[in-house]
Amino acid sequence: MHVPDGFINAPVSAATGVVAAGAIAVSLRGARREQGGTSRSSEAESGGERTAPLAGLVAAFIFAVQMLNFPVAAGTSGHLLGGALAAILVGPFTGVLCVSVVLLMQGILFADGGLTALGVNITDMAIVTTVVGYAVFRGLVKLLPRRRRSVTVASFVAALLSVPAAAVAFTLIYAVGGTTDVSIGKVATAMIGVHVLIGIGEAAITGLTVGAVIAVRPDLVHGARGLEQKLKLRVNGELVDAPASRPAPVAARASRRTLWVTGLVTSLVLAGFVSFYANANPDGLMKVAQDQGIDKKTQKHASASSPLAGYGVKDITDGRVSKGAAGLIGVGVTVVAGSTVFWAVRRRRTTDASPVGTGV
Repeated sequence: MHVPDGFINAPVSAATGVVAAGAIAVSLRGARREQGGTSRSSEAESGGERTAPLAGLVAAFIFAVQMLNFPVAAGTSGHLLGGALAAILVGPFTGVLCVSVVLLMQGILFADGGLTALGVNITDMAIVTTVVGYAVFRGLVKLLPRRRRSVTVASFVAALLSVPAAAVAFTLIYAVGGTTDVSIGKVATAMIGVHVLIGIGEAAITGLTVGAVIAVRPDLVHGARGLEQKLKLRVNGELVDAPASRPAPVAARASRRTLWVTGLVTSLVLAGFVSFYANANPDGLMKVAQDQGIDKKTQKHASASSPLAGYGVKDITDGRVSKGAAGLIGVGVTVVAGSTVFWAVRRRRTTDASPVGTGV
């Protein structure tokens, strides 16, 4: 659902840019809290310390999986948006930053998603999917039994609904700032219809990924914190909470490192090898754009001359090698960029949390 240059006029593109910039600023502060920066809860702080290093990996994983377009209808494909997945794994504010990093790397390096439309894409793919997905997720986990399986079920439904929500958001943006005169009703019907189908794929990927992480390290899943029922002990005839069990620090670090390495290797394999077999049909947005005529004023991408434009490495003639190399580079660049952002957030958190000297 990467919106190219020319779909949305300049004033609305600028307005969504302001919205995106404001959301990123708010998310930077929120991510500090999610990583333990301003939380008054020691449990939340320790959870943030454990999940913060995973944020860059989540961004890289979303980048990799977005290269894997899957068929959803005749002549149409879909791909992961990732907002719900990121929010559930590392928190909604951190999730907005994760998807924003991915969109920035895709726009600058791979000419995927217009640069003048970057605000539109961040608003639609990073903000809307994250907010809607996480809101649905939190509502469901309050209703479902407090079990790990409930987190997976809630993840599936949240991801499913986040995709058509993004389709609705794009339709509204296009209704205000579209550059062609087409029937908004037809655009809305086509966008929502195809993105409901894409949402099923998004839900499957999100549910499987969240379920896999919960099976190994449930304490690293932001959305699963506090859902485990506390063990009760009877003391002097009264039921009291049993002391919380905590994994040994060395074992916990080793387990976290193993998860990180496994996630990175999986991302590299998906982007570097599996991506070659992705469905080549246009995704939901581009198919609707072609069918409804909203792509008539599409502009050439500012990064069209990038050596990685189109997810291929310039001057490599073998298509398989070219796409694989581009995918590997993309995962590497995204994990570095994402990790740098969240390292800066954590460093700012640590600085703010440090006691101020008295100067005596």
